[in-house]
Amino acid sequence: MDVIDTHCHIISVDETRYPRAPIGGKQSTWAACWPVTAEQMVARMDEVGIRQSVLVQATTNYGYDNSYVLDSRRRWPDRFIAVGTFDPLRPDAGARLAELCGDGRLAGVRLFTSGSTVPTQGEWFAVTETEEIWQRAGELGVTVCLHMRLGPATAQLVSVLERYPTVKVLLDHMGYPDIAASPARAGKEVAELAGNPGLHLKLTHRNLERLHDAGDEAADFLRPVLEAFGANRIAWGSNCPAAEQSLPELLDLARNVLSPLPEGAREAIFAGTARRLYPSLANTQN
Repeated sequence: MDVIDTHCHIISVDETRYPRAPIGGKQSTWAACWPVTAEQMVARMDEVGIRQSVLVQATTNYGYDNSYVLDSRRRWPDRFIAVGTFDPLRPDAGARLAELCGDGRLAGVRLFTSGSTVPTQGEWFAVTETEEIWQRAGELGVTVCLHMRLGPATAQLVSVLERYPTVKVLLDHMGYPDIAASPARAGKEVAELAGNPGLHLKLTHRNLERLHDAGDEAADFLRPVLEAFGANRIAWGSNCPAAEQSLPELLDLARNVLSPLPEGAREAIFAGTARRLYPSLANTQN
């Protein structure tokens, strides 16, 4: 079965050419302790038979400087596309988005509103000052990856989805639903968002580990989410190397948890959805 990794990170050993500038001013532990270069990522992909991956900007290492993912995309155009972290509050956000995306440059952008180095969930992604970026993303067909946590900010997410229904939003790590506490409750929480057609879910080890631990109860989460969204709005991403497991282990984890699903659903999650969200992937496959 074809596999596309929609969420991996790379970090260069050349700190002069690619200086550290982590968002929040603090480098994440994984970026400091077990980084992976683009060359190493290609080797790891070859090891498990992954032909193409989406390089998602290591925001907790490079902030808004997307140079390394862009340069790596240019060096391996048949293996990588790039998603860069973007500041939607900059005065020229709309023009800058058009400049950065397309023609072999960024295939999408990432709004990093919370994380290991940004512990407080920001709601700035939904303020009126971001209107230009959301409108332009819809016009340009640019997928927006949103790194946030469901909870108090869910209302802001819904407001964005309702105001800009043509924008393709890919929710990193599914928004970190609390599967461990209750798979059924977490599944209901996520499924309720499916009425917004632009919203897509990125399924990573952050969710898959909890589903694996849940055993048979994993179905209480997966069933309502799949029924509501459909597999063609869910995409797998490894989160390598931010995850402590190796890429083979991460892929095995996903295959194990998703094994009860019909083959067509697994094909969509492992590759089909990615190609719809990022058409340049289909243009570079052999």
